[in-house]
Amino acid sequence: MLDWLKNINKEYPDFWKNYLAKFETKPNRFVVLSTETSGLNPNKDVILSLGAFSIIDDSIVIKDNFESVLLQYKFLQDNGLSNEFIIESKMIKMPEPDALEAFINFIGNSILVGHHINFDIEMLNSALERLDCGRLKNEALDVDVMYRKLTDVNDKQFSLDDLCEIYKIPKSDRNSSSEDAYRIALLFLKLKSRLGIK
Repeated sequence: MLDWLKNINKEYPDFWKNYLAKFETKPNRFVVLSTETSGLNPNKDVILSLGAFSIIDDSIVIKDNFESVLLQYKFLQDNGLSNEFIIESKMIKMPEPDALEAFINFIGNSILVGHHINFDIEMLNSALERLDCGRLKNEALDVDVMYRKLTDVNDKQFSLDDLCEIYKIPKSDRNSSSEDAYRIALLFLKLKSRLGIK
């Protein structure tokens, strides 16, 4: 009941203090992100990979990106999974605390964009809680919500594949969080201009 009390004089990690300080200025970019997770329950599942691209002035900035496989040994061990995927992947591999710190430094005060972004944010918040940090403060936009607002559809959710098909965005054979983040970024640019978002 008095959980908020224990956070009053809480000593946060330095990277988290730097992150919080960035909100004194207005964001100048969007960061489109996607997570790959071990399941759909933020309380017990973990993030397996993170992918993100930044958008500045209506352009995807390819060289301003983030991609990491999180080394979730406990998850692999508990589920009897091989670490073949981790060894063979050429992506940067990091322990969860390092990956989160790098990701928080990457996003700064940007407006976050995703497909069903609330889920990604909850997964990130659960992971941040394990590091004794607070919750993400970034504003967030969801391409599914944007599409439904544009088409005035309230009784249905659209998958990422549905939306990509509608907007003729090709599907890749490579299934990764970065690939999804790039497809979401293309969708976002199309929806953003139609909705007049600056």
